[in-house]
Amino acid sequence: MAAIKTTRRLGEILVDKGVTTPDQIHIALTEQKKSKDHLGKILVRLGFATEAIIRDVIGGVIGQESVDLNRAVADSEAVSMIPKDMARRMRVLPIDFDRSSGQLTVAMADIFNVVALDQLSAHVAGTAEIIPVLAGEVEIEKAIDQFYGFELSVDGILNEIETGEIDYQSLDAETDEYSQPVVRLVNALLSDAVKRGASDIHFEPEEGFLRFRYRIDGVLRQIRSLHKNYWSAIAVRLKVMAGLDIAETRAPQDGRISLSLSGRAVDFRVSTLPTVYGENIVLRILDRQKGIVPLDQLDMHDDEKTTLKLMVARPEGIILVTGPTGSGKTTTLYSILSYLNTESVNIMTLEDPVEYPMTMIRQTSANETSRLDFASGIRSLMRQDPDIILVGEIRDEDTATMALRAAMTGHQVFSTLHTNSALGAIPRLLDIGVKPDILAGNIIGVVAQRLIRRLCDSCKEAYQLGDLERNLLGLKGSDRQQNIYRPKGCPVCENQGYKGRIALMEILRFDSDMDELVARKGTQKELLRMSLSKGFKPLVDAGADRVREGSTSLEEVSRVVDLTSRLKQN
Repeated sequence: MAAIKTTRRLGEILVDKGVTTPDQIHIALTEQKKSKDHLGKILVRLGFATEAIIRDVIGGVIGQESVDLNRAVADSEAVSMIPKDMARRMRVLPIDFDRSSGQLTVAMADIFNVVALDQLSAHVAGTAEIIPVLAGEVEIEKAIDQFYGFELSVDGILNEIETGEIDYQSLDAETDEYSQPVVRLVNALLSDAVKRGASDIHFEPEEGFLRFRYRIDGVLRQIRSLHKNYWSAIAVRLKVMAGLDIAETRAPQDGRISLSLSGRAVDFRVSTLPTVYGENIVLRILDRQKGIVPLDQLDMHDDEKTTLKLMVARPEGIILVTGPTGSGKTTTLYSILSYLNTESVNIMTLEDPVEYPMTMIRQTSANETSRLDFASGIRSLMRQDPDIILVGEIRDEDTATMALRAAMTGHQVFSTLHTNSALGAIPRLLDIGVKPDILAGNIIGVVAQRLIRRLCDSCKEAYQLGDLERNLLGLKGSDRQQNIYRPKGCPVCENQGYKGRIALMEILRFDSDMDELVARKGTQKELLRMSLSKGFKPLVDAGADRVREGSTSLEEVSRVVDLTSRLKQN
C-alpha cells in the first residue's frame, strides 16, 4: 500500500511541476501494471521525462541529495571497495571514499533498499560506513561499465600510457571516452587534487618533461612528472573540457570546467599561457563546499568574531577586506554574505568572475566580455533596489567613489582592496583620489588577513625556545619557560608537518574618533596609536598568539608576517 501512495505522490508532483501531463501519468500507471517497474523508469522508457528530471524530483520529495553521474569522475579507491558483480547486481556505484571520516558514498537508484544497504555494509564492515545518495538507474549502469572497465588509478593509467599508444583524434569524442587513458588520467588528477584539498593544479611543461603540481595549504607540491610526448594530448583534453579553442596555442585562453566529484559539483577555472616549452595550464579549484563557510565556523578567536559581527550590524557604510591574492578574502566575504542572507534583504554582487553561486543573492560578472566594469556596474546595481552590495575589488578612483557613494546613500557595501595592512587601506584610498572627508564617517571597518598553515595535531612536537624566539613572541617572566611547537611529519599530513590552514586577521573598527583623525589627514603613526588604544590587534600580535597557543609554528608565521617589528616593542 505504501508503494502505491509513493507512486501516486510522485505522479502528482510531476504533474504539478509541469514535467508530465495527467494523461502521460495515466499511460505510465497502465504500463506499470504489466511490467511491475517503478513509475520513474516507465516514464523515461516512454520518453515522457528524462532520468535526470525524475532523479531530481524524487530527491526533492524525500529530502535526499541526488548526484548526476553523467559528469561524475571515478574515485579509484572507492571503486576498489565494491566488486563489479556486486555493484551491477545491486545497481549501486561507489563514488567517493573519505579516509578521514571512513565514509563510503554510494550512488543508488533506490536508497531505501534495505537488503542492498545491509549487504554493502557487511561487505565493507570495519573499514567504511555506507552513505547512500540518489542517482538514476540508467546512469548507474552506464557508469559501472566505465568505472569498472578501465584502469582508474593515476599510477596504473601512467603505466598504461607508457606502454600503449594514444589516439589523439578521439580525445574530444563524446562516446567511449573512457577507453582513452589520457581522459582517465586528467579525471584522476582532478579527483585526486580535490580529495587532497588542493586549491590549484599546475600543468607545467619543461624542456624534456611535464610537471604536475598541486597547491595545498598555500604551498606548491610536485605530484608527478611525465614525458613531454604526452603533454599535447593532455592539453587538448583539458581544453576540450573547458570549451577552449584546441587549435590556439599562441594566445592565452580562459575557460571553466564543471564536474561531479565525491558526489558534489566542483568547478575549475582554467587558464592557459604560452611559454618557452609549450602552453602552461593552471586550474583554480572552486569547491563550493569549502568556499562558502558559515561565519560561526570560521576559525577566528571569539573577540575577532564579536568585532566582525558588530561591524556587519551597522546598516550603512563600507567594509573592506584586504590582503594579497590567495589570502582568503573571498571566503571571508562570502561567509559574511551568507550570515546576512535572509528573505528580508536584497543582496547584489559584482564580481570578476563569480566564483561560487549563492541562493537568493543576485550575482553579476564584471569583465571585458560583458562590457561591464565595476564603476558602471555599481550604477546599474543601485537601480535594482539593493540593501547590501558586494563589489569584487576597488581598483581605481571611479570604483572607489561609486562604492562610497552607495555607502553614503544608505547601503551596506563590501569590497576588497590590495594593501599590506588594515591601516594601509586609508593611504591607499587617498592615493587613488578619494577625498578624506568622504572617507570619514563612511568606513565601518577594515579587515586585513593572511592564511597560515596549521600544525598537524598528530605529529607536532614541542621544543624549548631560544632568547630571540622568546623576544619575538613577547614572552616575559614565567611565560618564558613555555614550550611552543614545530612541524615533524607523519602519514596523516603526508609528511608535511602541517594540515589545514588558519586565517590571521587584524580587524580595524572605525568610530567617531577615527573618523575625525581620517578627516584631518592624520599620519599612519597617529592612526596606529589611536587604534591600539581602542584594542586593535595587529597581524604580528595575532600571529604570535597562534604560535603561543600551539596552532602553528614560529617559522610559518614568519613566512607571512614580519615578526621582527616586535623586537622594537619588547
